[in-house]
Amino acid sequence: MKLSQKAKNINPAVTLALTSKAMDMIKEGIDVINFSSGEPDFETPDYIKKAGIDAIENFSLYSHSDGVKELREAITKKLHNENNLKYSYNQIIVCHGAKQALNNAFFAILNEGDEVIIPAPYWASYPEIVKKCGGKPVFIYTQKEDLFKVNVNMLKEALTSKTKAIIINSPNNPTGMVYTEDELKEIANFVVENDLFVISDELYEKLIYSNKIKHTSIASLDKEIYDRTIVINGFSKCYAMSGWRIGYTASNKKIATIMANVQNHTTSSVNVIAQRAALEALTSSNPILENILYEFKKRRDYTAQRISDIPMLSSLRPKGAFYQFIDVSKLFGYTIDDITINDSEDVAKILLDKYRVCVVPCNMFGYDKYIRLSYTTSMQNIVEGINRIEQFVKQNF
Repeated sequence: MKLSQKAKNINPAVTLALTSKAMDMIKEGIDVINFSSGEPDFETPDYIKKAGIDAIENFSLYSHSDGVKELREAITKKLHNENNLKYSYNQIIVCHGAKQALNNAFFAILNEGDEVIIPAPYWASYPEIVKKCGGKPVFIYTQKEDLFKVNVNMLKEALTSKTKAIIINSPNNPTGMVYTEDELKEIANFVVENDLFVISDELYEKLIYSNKIKHTSIASLDKEIYDRTIVINGFSKCYAMSGWRIGYTASNKKIATIMANVQNHTTSSVNVIAQRAALEALTSSNPILENILYEFKKRRDYTAQRISDIPMLSSLRPKGAFYQFIDVSKLFGYTIDDITINDSEDVAKILLDKYRVCVVPCNMFGYDKYIRLSYTTSMQNIVEGINRIEQFVKQNF
């Protein structure tokens, strides 16, 4: 029996696998500090939960396949007020999380063999979704001295006659770096000149730790780049709603219509209970974001300082998101209990098995010399977890 070769070429989600293993160990009573999770550790606020409970009692039928109209209208107001982007509600598709939004976007624009430029390090799902939709990932390996950001010279080297789109993720997972408006203008000009699309993943847009840094959506720069951009966003990171699975796309009407057709023949509408809760999140004046930002900034500052003080480890201080991208390459070549460390996966395995700390090896993010540490856990856990990482380094190197 032959199975789909395309499906067999899709790599497993390493972050989910590691989180699952760590959770299994915790259930067995093992004291594991889990730094692998890509979701806030805060509970969804009560006012959003209440909207969901009210929706259970009042809404039980399908919504429009593209999403509840009131929610799509609220998203357009948010995009206009916060991002200087003008869309009508029928340019918004409410999806089952940002992953489905990305699937819809690439399915809508890619033909078999089209190339998508993906700056590395990248979120592990990008290349797999591109492949699943018939495209070919083309990686640009950015450098630490450039703050892991792509520039036009790099894009020119990667450009071919088959290039169809570029992914921009700002603030970035896993580096926490943020593109400036000037940097985005240069990329936008390149995109327009070469008749490309941009997939702009803005899921972490509100998680920026300095008033001197602002999030800019590349789609807001001018009409030409607006028409070529598919904005990806959602509620999981900034509203502590990861389990509700609400993402969305914003694009020109032609692309939105195609994505709507794709979704209509896959999942159809997102469940209405989660949509009503998301509507409350957007329209309420409750200050959840300020609380989340305050706590994450404390954790970011502590984590960045502690890592910088550990010999043989190094990391840039992230500007946004909630990840520390840590260079562990100085550990390579050493042997611990018959295990020779060759890459970040070996580091992650030793940390989990021997020190009960779960981090993400970044080989699946395009950089096997780095691990990703998510500070999406309590300060108490962060202190203990970094103590264990420090113990691992000082005992063995």
